[in-house]
Amino acid sequence: MSKPKKVALLTAGGLAPCLSSAIGSLIERYTEIDPSIEIICYHGGYKGLLLGDYYQVTPEIRKKAGLLHRFGGSPIGNSRVKLTNVADCVKRGLVKEGEDPQKVAADQLIKDGVDVLHTIGGDDTNTAAADLAAFLADNNYPLTVIGLPKTIDNDVFPIKQSLGAWTAAEQGARYFQNVVAENNANPRMLIVHEVMGRSCGWLTAATAVEYRKLLDRAEWLPEIGLDRNAFEVHGVFIPEMDIDLAAEAKRLRAVMDKHDAVNIFISEGAGVESIVAEMEAQGQEVPRDAFGHVKLDAVNPGKWFAEQFADMIGAEKTLVQKSGYFSRAAAANVEDIRLIKSCADLAVECALRGEAGVIGHDEDNNDILRAIEFPRIKGGKPFNIDEPWFNELLASIGQSKGAKVETSH
Repeated sequence: MSKPKKVALLTAGGLAPCLSSAIGSLIERYTEIDPSIEIICYHGGYKGLLLGDYYQVTPEIRKKAGLLHRFGGSPIGNSRVKLTNVADCVKRGLVKEGEDPQKVAADQLIKDGVDVLHTIGGDDTNTAAADLAAFLADNNYPLTVIGLPKTIDNDVFPIKQSLGAWTAAEQGARYFQNVVAENNANPRMLIVHEVMGRSCGWLTAATAVEYRKLLDRAEWLPEIGLDRNAFEVHGVFIPEMDIDLAAEAKRLRAVMDKHDAVNIFISEGAGVESIVAEMEAQGQEVPRDAFGHVKLDAVNPGKWFAEQFADMIGAEKTLVQKSGYFSRAAAANVEDIRLIKSCADLAVECALRGEAGVIGHDEDNNDILRAIEFPRIKGGKPFNIDEPWFNELLASIGQSKGAKVETSH
């Protein structure tokens, strides 16, 4: 393949603390390597691609691209659009009745003169990118698609570490550092910290670990009630673990009796199957998005767990707080920026040689950073609850690990 003359970037799906920095890193690297390569950024993800709506990256933007590392969110905008969900694309006015969204997207890329498309998103975004790449190849469109893995859940096969996940854990810990002080607003307070993670508990576990690091750095004065025990993590509940509610309630009741407070961390996907079954049994409709995922805000697992535990542990007041939007819109931290830049640098190298795939450390190939083949990219990678650091976390808070829930690759 000859050197690309024009590249396009798009971000899609939910936010993560890497999108702005990834855009900045790609612009910076292309500018370093070959400033003659034109760059455009589709506005609002695949929606912008379908509509031909994009930003032109000017010399002034190139000059100031480093500013993007300081911000969260995505300055070029996101949307949840599945190109293979024709009915949804038609309903939203993104394509006309009878049109194939993949062909519309492919034709728009050709019309815009794009040689390389960089997609920055999670498993849904990169699955859409994989479908689009396959469509382009099958129909002889001369274009290379290269993905960057964004998801705070850190749940993409076979990628070791997704961009933005470290920052999200750190920010979730900061969020709870303030929320937990509500423990002294009422006797026998139950505080539920609901953390994002539809089918993977990595972020919940990592957030709990980061939060306990903050506790380790604090000084305490139990003589006047400033006791670490009331600020501790007392339970961690994630989708990969079988949860014995009665046994946990008994353990947490003892914590409440002793310390007048209980704080639990829950993945938003924990217990969802039970909640959905309960809702459907009552004749309620369970809302789902364009990808068929249950809308977790409607299911509200944090509230469900709070209701299950409140009476059993004798809570006088219950507070449910969600750190997801606070965490996912943060600017990337130093660790993530280092990872983002290394992935962006390789993405540009791959673009120059016409190599498609999703950039990440390949767990099936000795964790080598490479362009992973699109067909191997899958979402829903479970967190390994046998990780030593997770076992250390549970042991330190006196919680049994419980049985592992079987998940499929």
